[in-house]
Amino acid sequence: MLRTALIGFPSSGKTTLFQLMTSQHEAPRAGHGKLEVVVGMARVPDARVDRLAELYAPKKKTPATVEFADLAGPGRSGAQALLDVAPYRNADALVHVVRAFHDPTVTHHAEAIDPAADAQAMDDELLLADLAVTEKRLERIDRDLKKGRTSELERERGLILRCKDALENSLPVRGLEMTDDERKMLRGFQFLSAKPLLLVVNLDDADTALLADPARAAQSAGLKTFLERPHTAVVAVCAKIELEIAQLDAADAKAFLADLGLAESGVDRVIRTTYDLLGYLSFLTAGEDECRAWSIPRGLHAQAAAGEIHTDIARGFIRAEVVRFEHLIARGSLGACREHGEVRLEGKDYVVQDGDVVNFRFAT
Repeated sequence: MLRTALIGFPSSGKTTLFQLMTSQHEAPRAGHGKLEVVVGMARVPDARVDRLAELYAPKKKTPATVEFADLAGPGRSGAQALLDVAPYRNADALVHVVRAFHDPTVTHHAEAIDPAADAQAMDDELLLADLAVTEKRLERIDRDLKKGRTSELERERGLILRCKDALENSLPVRGLEMTDDERKMLRGFQFLSAKPLLLVVNLDDADTALLADPARAAQSAGLKTFLERPHTAVVAVCAKIELEIAQLDAADAKAFLADLGLAESGVDRVIRTTYDLLGYLSFLTAGEDECRAWSIPRGLHAQAAAGEIHTDIARGFIRAEVVRFEHLIARGSLGACREHGEVRLEGKDYVVQDGDVVNFRFAT
């Protein structure tokens, strides 16, 4: 399961977006010094699942999903507390909703609306939280090294020192170049600044021209330098408009978006971009029982992808029957695709591609 956590200062619009993405109506509350978190599932927009459902008329259709978590706060000194909140500590990515709208009726935590200052302030809090983790771990490693030196401890110490040096120089851990072994070594520390970051710029409703151009929106908000950092992306939304769209039926919503020059809502763009930022893709399965999109990391082999459906399928894997989604839709049936040589039999080492429609053959 893909896990994502929302961050942002009060009145940024993050809880509104969370509720729209997940259809959750409960807002997180902060009380008695404890952060209250709400978790919800968001469906990854994918018209391919709908097209397959039209073709197969299945009993159910299931899109890919992303888990989002939201909580009250944090304030300017609250990022340290996120380390104690499991959905944040375990998140695969962070989504920072940054206020760029001006509304005198909605209070702001600072004197002026300054998206770049808010983004940097939050980033600084994440860095400080991670720095505390590195210092604590280094103290433990140094104690262990006095008892007995090992190459594994030495390697870990060197890596943690690299992270500490980056953090002290205001560089997030996500920007460090690492080997796969080093990433694996760091995984247990769950550094907040190591997680991919999506900046969601919450615009004024007068700035709809920027919604379709996230690079322009980022530049307008003073966030251009953030986009130059590794594993960082941006989406522009207007929460006020998203609330209006949520109250419309599908046809009217589509027409409303078309008038704005948009193919999909801001809510869908946030979900889709989060999915892409995490480096995931969707392969598809189709039949009379279910048409479904399955989430897998890019570069995953067929046998491992089969395990996402069921471990028994991976264990008894024989081969994968693969056809491209566009070929299946164009031909209208798997049989027609076979006649035109568009169905391939792939082995366990085949790298599954986005948009593959796969039927796994396996021994029971």
